[in-house]
Amino acid sequence: MEIAGPKILSVEQMRAERDRLVAEGKELVFTNGCFDLLHRGHVEYLTFARNQGDALVVALNTDASVRANKGPERPINSEQDRAWVLGSLRAVDYVIFFSEKEPKDVIAQILPQVLVKGKDWAHYVSGREVVEAHGGRVVLAEMVQGRSTTSTIAKFVKAYEADTRA
Repeated sequence: MEIAGPKILSVEQMRAERDRLVAEGKELVFTNGCFDLLHRGHVEYLTFARNQGDALVVALNTDASVRANKGPERPINSEQDRAWVLGSLRAVDYVIFFSEKEPKDVIAQILPQVLVKGKDWAHYVSGREVVEAHGGRVVLAEMVQGRSTTSTIAKFVKAYEADTRA
């Protein structure tokens, strides 16, 4: 059963969906990220983001964008797999892709009313000025301590190395 497929949209389709939501008096929430190995921290973050408005769009870094940001060994999962997993979550209404290092351009195209980022990005929220210039708001989410993709990968590597030595 294909749960996520209908949630994965092009930027153009998302703009039309945003216009429909606005016409209905609803608020679109935007967040972005790599979401490479989905973990509890991601799910809590996305649930928080969804609760900030009426619908949540997650802008997902393409594989090339992840490599530019995280290095040549990432992502672990392909953009299509990451989008499908995100789209399968109840908290996520839409998934779009962006290939730039940061999502400022896609934010300017979609013009969400709410922009959510983790507090670890408080020093710089890409697209803040665009959202606030259109009367929107930026919300910073608490992060779940000890939960990150990088720490998860480190645990995998350590476990793998221990298994190969045994």
